[in-house]
Amino acid sequence: MRWYVGGDHGAVALRKHLVERLRAGGHEVVLEVGPDDPSDSIDYPDIAVEVCRTLLAEGDPASRGLLVCGTGQGIAMAANRIPGIRAAVVTEPLSARMARTHNDANVLCMGGRVLGLGLAEELLRAFVEAEFEGGRHARRVGKIEAISSPAAATSAKDSPSEHGES
Repeated sequence: MRWYVGGDHGAVALRKHLVERLRAGGHEVVLEVGPDDPSDSIDYPDIAVEVCRTLLAEGDPASRGLLVCGTGQGIAMAANRIPGIRAAVVTEPLSARMARTHNDANVLCMGGRVLGLGLAEELLRAFVEAEFEGGRHARRVGKIEAISSPAAATSAKDSPSEHGES
């Protein structure tokens, strides 16, 4: 599996550790961006954009992204603004697995200030080993993707929801 990895100053050690684990597991790390020293402050939105746009430009649906910052939250928010990215912040294995099997997440996000290295490895492993189940989940992922299309914004304002609300 090909990986695109990035992180800010809040997760330098976590990023480096997980890159080592990916390589040790036989994965190819195509891109790794971020500072080498935690004292080199860098803005996580810039990292998210570089990693996610590069991932999408490759066009390989089997490739994945890994983004880390202090909590994983900010970098995930930035990543999820990019159409085609489904970034999931995870803190326990079930969420890591379900993000792949049900939500077809293509970017895994974690926080260097909130996770230990052992747990982070476990989360990465759960994400890597899980496969998207498709079926009813594909319909839902399609709806997620449709939210970022220009037509979705117009139709959402003009039509009642499927739950009968207006």
